[in-house]
Amino acid sequence: MDGVIVFLLVGLVAGWLGGKLVGAGSGGVIAHLVVGVIGAVIGGYLFARLGISTPGLPPLLVQLISATVGSVILLILLRFIRR
Repeated sequence: MDGVIVFLLVGLVAGWLGGKLVGAGSGGVIAHLVVGVIGAVIGGYLFARLGISTPGLPPLLVQLISATVGSVILLILLRFIRR
């Protein structure tokens, strides 16, 4: 249960950070959570596929970084789709 809560909190922060980095409109908590969770899946997949390793960094920080990268990618893709 603790892992799910941490995953959701990381997703929430990553969604918020991704929105700030991309300059997306200010979404609500649910929007940040959804973007962050989907971004975590995208970022985790990409980091594993590209063989990106982060030795020495705390696992929680690595999760936040990969989720934020995934969130930015997702928001950029959504911006292109909306146009």
